[in-house]
Amino acid sequence: MQQITIHANAKINLALDVINRKPDGYHNVRMVMQSLSLHDTLTIKKTEEPGIHLTPLHAERFPDVTWGEDNLIYKAAKLWLEHYPAEGGVHIIIDKQIPSGAGLAGGSSDAAATLRGLNLLFDRDLSTTDLQKLGVQLGADVPYCIMLGTALAEGIGEVLSELPPAPALYCTLVKPDQSISTKYIYEHLCLADAVHPDIDAVISALETRNIPALCDNLNNILEPVALTLCPEISQIEEKLKELGALGACMSGSGPTVFGLFTDGNLALEAAEYFICQGYADSAFVTKFMQP
Repeated sequence: MQQITIHANAKINLALDVINRKPDGYHNVRMVMQSLSLHDTLTIKKTEEPGIHLTPLHAERFPDVTWGEDNLIYKAAKLWLEHYPAEGGVHIIIDKQIPSGAGLAGGSSDAAATLRGLNLLFDRDLSTTDLQKLGVQLGADVPYCIMLGTALAEGIGEVLSELPPAPALYCTLVKPDQSISTKYIYEHLCLADAVHPDIDAVISALETRNIPALCDNLNNILEPVALTLCPEISQIEEKLKELGALGACMSGSGPTVFGLFTDGNLALEAAEYFICQGYADSAFVTKFMQP
């Protein structure tokens, strides 16, 4: 095999709680993660020339993304080759569709797909656990992005437990114009005043496939901090519900908001509304997916 094409799927947090701050500055979290059909596409080719070559398609659409050695794709390939040296090098072509700086784990997913792709391309037959041990060195979300599906994430996000697959739902993603710094959000989170999401209620709703209960318990402890920077988040949530979403919430550290629908046509009409009204930088309709 000389090349492989692999998808890097976006994710949302159906619920995100922060338990405490660790002495090293990281936070212990408890989150319910769900992967989406929205994805970037990576084509990875073996090359005779040593080194890592990264080529983005449509790079002009992502002016805030660096495509050199600081990119997580590059870092993932470098990490892989340090552990599993190979003759020659790799050329990775990325067709990016997941918005950057959106709370959808686009960078982490690209890194995870790079590790999965190299594992297949070089026929190393590493297990998911082995890949996750590599991935956590690149970021706390990378092990989940290797796993995909519906999962409970604990620790700093790297301790994963598979959950029952979420019901088949459409997901309208709406990203406001501005980006938000994850570092800023966590630094300004006051746990003493925070209202914690009911993670167990979300898990119970998944176990019983109770869509109304699932949508009623969507919650993100980081949202109040994000609202101080981007008040449009709450406006988008309310409008999504007016347009037929059964529930709406901010994903990750924001600012992207998602609305959940059982009706694909309503989900599409909602996305079109936000684009036409100039509410957002981008809006997508996607679906929950399982690996």
